[in-house]
This record gives sequence, structure tokens and C-alpha cells, in this order.
Amino acid sequence: MTTQRPTLLVVISAWAVAVMVAGQFAMLAIVPVALVLYGSLRDTNVPLLRWSGAALAAVYATPLALWAIGPERAQSLSKDMHPALAGLVVAAAVAVAVVHHVARSKKSVANAG
Repeated sequence: MTTQRPTLLVVISAWAVAVMVAGQFAMLAIVPVALVLYGSLRDTNVPLLRWSGAALAAVYATPLALWAIGPERAQSLSKDMHPALAGLVVAAAVAVAVVHHVARSKKSVANAG
């Protein structure tokens, strides 16, 4: 039962990242991105979840760093983020959630058989 909690944290946080970035709350998405990274690195049962969680963190860190070091900052990360980067962050977050769902369904099928 202890392995269920980190993976539930990962999937909820991944969907939250997708919704927050798509809804123009990109700066607040730093919290669920950190939770996805923490939960995915903690779960050793699904190696692909680790890679996708780390990829999400890297993809999110790119526009965040560009916004932080840019010469002319917008008032918010959402306004400064290029739409293609926002789409990439949303796609990476959805990929983490899909990896979670696929890995869990494979595990439940393997346990049933």
C-alpha cells in the first residue's frame, strides 16, 4: 500500500501541471512539477515513470529559466512563455500521466494472471 501513495501523487500532480499551464497559471505549476519529480524518483517499480517525470521537470525548467534570466521579463511566466513551450510542458505532463496509467494497468493485469 505504500507504493500506491507516491504514484497517486504523481498522477494527480501531472494532471494539475497540464491544467495549470494550459490555464495560464504556469508559475503556480512549479509545486506540482516538484511533486511529480519527487514521486517519480521515489517510485522504483516503473523506470519509465522516472524518465518521464525528469523530462517534465526539465521541460518546465526551460521556460522558467528563460523567464528568470531574460532581459525583459513579463509580469508572469504564462505571458512570457512561448505557446510552443507551453504546449510542450502540457504534452510532457500528459505523457507522465499516461505512463502512470499504462504502467499500473500492466501491473494489475500481471497480478491478475
